[in-house]
Amino acid sequence: MATHPTPGPQLLLDATLPDGTRADLRIEGGRIAEVTPVRPGREPAAAGPGERRLNGALLLPALVDGHAHLDKTFLGAPWQPHRESADLRTQIASERQQRREVAARLPVADRAEALARRMAALGTGFVRSHVDVDPDTGLDHLYAVLEARERVRDLIDVQPVAFPQSGVVAEPGVAQLLDAALREGAELIGGLDPFGFDNDVDGQLDVVFGLAERHGVGVDIHLHDGGAPGVAQLRAIAGRTATLGLAGRVAVSHAYCLGQLDERELDAVAAVLADAGVAVMTNGPAQSMPPVKRLHERGVLVFAGSDNIRDAWWPYGTGDMLERTTVIGLQGDLMTDQDLRLAADLATGHAARALGLAEYGIAVGGRADLVAVAAHSVPEAVAAHPERLLVLHRGHPVLDRLAP
Repeated sequence: MATHPTPGPQLLLDATLPDGTRADLRIEGGRIAEVTPVRPGREPAAAGPGERRLNGALLLPALVDGHAHLDKTFLGAPWQPHRESADLRTQIASERQQRREVAARLPVADRAEALARRMAALGTGFVRSHVDVDPDTGLDHLYAVLEARERVRDLIDVQPVAFPQSGVVAEPGVAQLLDAALREGAELIGGLDPFGFDNDVDGQLDVVFGLAERHGVGVDIHLHDGGAPGVAQLRAIAGRTATLGLAGRVAVSHAYCLGQLDERELDAVAAVLADAGVAVMTNGPAQSMPPVKRLHERGVLVFAGSDNIRDAWWPYGTGDMLERTTVIGLQGDLMTDQDLRLAADLATGHAARALGLAEYGIAVGGRADLVAVAAHSVPEAVAAHPERLLVLHRGHPVLDRLAP
């Protein structure tokens, strides 16, 4: 697919950086070429060609959505009423039926593209998307997401995860499908409740970590199981991560059990995760949210994601990662400015580390993946999830409300 020409030189004038300082940024060839502090009392000048005056608006590195399901969304299709189910397996069966009905009206690739474009316009430059790989869909959803990724490559980067929504050992042939998905373009291997769904912790983890080792990819496992079974699985995942030398390349999504422990138990599990280099993703659920602040203080890398957006699992969701940090902040009782900065980190620097993003951040030589918002500080941006004023992806304008 053809890409836009490399953007010409640009100058962003009088931006407030995340540390509170004011600076001008020069962008060339899609990268940050220069960051120049603004002199106090400098008289504002009219913006010329290729220049955008921010007037002190906050400039952030691109937002990062660490966990989404682009292939599941109903966005773009007619509204789908939520169908309640008694348990996880029933919900999965119901989803299969509903996604067939919706796909007949609007293909997966079109809906995935619509959601990716919405995310990009809200300042998200990177998204990790778990993609269903199961006997019902085969690799069709993966191919659809890869197609959508090509369509939006100048707006947002998509990192696909081969996700076994129907379990790994519970259904014959899934291991082979996951292996094929990694050969066909999936960049990570996923998992799903090794105990609660497959009822075979070692069996599922043997497949997941075996494929990770064979293909040289990272791991991101959905773990909804609570209580002692959830903790035991976290320890098992950490053990395999350490054994295979995968520190920094393994994440556990949700990890509800961490929100159910007393402080002593939590600190013990946190130490195991931190030592192994296993990250934890949360989307700020109403119950059993991992205690973000305490985990962070104990050295665990915690990051944020949208999870489901307008699909069979969840009728809510906007794709706005600043809004998501607000949700997590409210759920996690993050109130001080320092706490709110931590909330912002979950969708910026922390998520970038979890996704293994290179050249991320506002620094000379880094990619010009940036979002300017109508706020004057990071805490304000989290508390208010304000309007986006400018979004750049590799220097390409995705959204520009500052144009003269």
